[in-house]
Amino acid sequence: MYDLIVIGAGPGGYEAAAHAARMGRKVALIEKGRLGGTCLNAGCIPAKTFLRSSKLFHECTEAESYGIRIGSLEFDMLAVVERKNRVVGTLTNGVAGMLRRAGVELISGEARIVSRNSVEIGAQRWEARNILIATGSRPAVPPIPGIHSALVLDSDTVFGLTRIPKRIAIIGGGYIGLEFACFFHEIGTHASVYEMLPQIASGSDQEISIRLLDALKRKGIEFHLSSKVLDIEGNTIRYAASDGSKGSATADYVLNATGRAPAVAGLGLDDLGIDFSSKGVKTSDQGKTNVPGIWACGDVTGRRMLAHAATREGIVAVNNMFGTKDRIRYHAVPAVIYTHPEVASVGVTEEELKTAGVEYKRSVVPMAVAGRFLIENESGTGMVKVLTGVRYGEILGVHAIGDASSEFIVAAAGMVETGISVSEANKIIFPHPTVSEALREAILGVR
Repeated sequence: MYDLIVIGAGPGGYEAAAHAARMGRKVALIEKGRLGGTCLNAGCIPAKTFLRSSKLFHECTEAESYGIRIGSLEFDMLAVVERKNRVVGTLTNGVAGMLRRAGVELISGEARIVSRNSVEIGAQRWEARNILIATGSRPAVPPIPGIHSALVLDSDTVFGLTRIPKRIAIIGGGYIGLEFACFFHEIGTHASVYEMLPQIASGSDQEISIRLLDALKRKGIEFHLSSKVLDIEGNTIRYAASDGSKGSATADYVLNATGRAPAVAGLGLDDLGIDFSSKGVKTSDQGKTNVPGIWACGDVTGRRMLAHAATREGIVAVNNMFGTKDRIRYHAVPAVIYTHPEVASVGVTEEELKTAGVEYKRSVVPMAVAGRFLIENESGTGMVKVLTGVRYGEILGVHAIGDASSEFIVAAAGMVETGISVSEANKIIFPHPTVSEALREAILGVR
C-alpha cells in the first residue's frame, strides 16, 4: 500500500508527490497525459515563451529610442512555436528528473477513485492511505452557438498556430485574453477583445484595471466592454454591445479566452460523496475534502487557478496528511498578468476594503520613481499602490502596474503573509538601482 497516490502531474501534483517522497513516504503519481500539466504544456510556460518573443520583437521596433538602429524585422511564427516546444521539453525533462530523484513512482493512465483508499486504471487497482486529487482544469466552453467552429481556438490550441493572423477576435478580458491580446498586437495582428463585464481583469484593483485598459488601448488593442457574444458562425462573431445595439466582426480566428473550468469529470467523485460542483472540489485551507483521506489541490478546487497556488496547496495538504499542521493563506497568494505593461498584485483591493468597511490608508507612487524603471522603459508608465490598516499599520494589499512588477511582488507577498507593519517594512533594505525601489517608495509614502 502506498502512503499517497496523487492523481495529476501538474505543479500541484508533482510538487506534492516529490515533497511526500522526500519525507520518506511511498508515493505514486498517476498522469493520463504529459508531465507538467496545463501550466507547463499549454498554459503558463508556452504563453510566457510566446510573450517573450513578441516583446523582444516589439522592443526591436523601438530600439532607436535607445540609440540602436536595426534593419528589417520579421516575426517567424514557426520558429517561435519550435522554441516553445524546446523550452517545454527541457522543463518536462526537469520535472521527470526531479520526481525520479525523489523516488516517486510514475503510473500512466486515467484514474478513477473507487473508495477512500483505492484508485483504478482500467482493471488495475492501487491502494493508498491518502489520495490527492490534482487533476487541474480545462478551457471553459461557454454556451455560445458556434463555439466549436474549426476557426475558434482556445488557450490550448492557440499554441499550435504557425502563421500570423491579420485579425483575431478574443472572447474574454481576463488574464488569458489580455495576455494573448498583447502577444498578437505586438506581432502585427489586429486584436479585438469582447468582455461581458464593464472592466477588464476582473478581480483586480479597479484603479489598476482602469490604467491597464488605458495602456492597452493606447497600444491599439480594440475593446468592447459590457458586450455579450451571441453566436459564432465560422470566423464571424455577433455580439450585443453595451448600449443594447448588436454588431458583428470577422477575423481570421476567434479565441475563446473565457477562463478555465475544474477537471472533475470521470473521477468517481459522485459515488464517494465528495463535496464538489462544476466550480470545483470543495476543500479547507488545509487541503482536506469532506471525505477523510481524500485531499485536493490546484485548479480542480476552483479556488485560485494559479500554478504557484497549486504548488503551495499540494505541499500544505501533504504536510497535514502526515502530521505537520499547515494552511494556505489565500489572501497572500500573489497574481501576475503578463501583459505589457505587467500587472502584479497581492492581498486585498481597495474595493474589498471599502465593501468590508475596513479603515485603511493608501499610498500611490509612479513606477518612474525607480531609476532602473526609467532606464529600461523609455516610454513606459506605471504605478505602485500600497494599502495598510489604520490601527496597526499592517500591509493589507499591494497592487502594481508596470514592467518588472512581477519580479518584486514576491517581496510584497511576504509582507502580506507575515502581516508586517509599515514601520517594520521601512527597515528592509532594497537594492539600488532596481525597479523594486518603487515598492519601497510607496511604503515610505504611507502617512
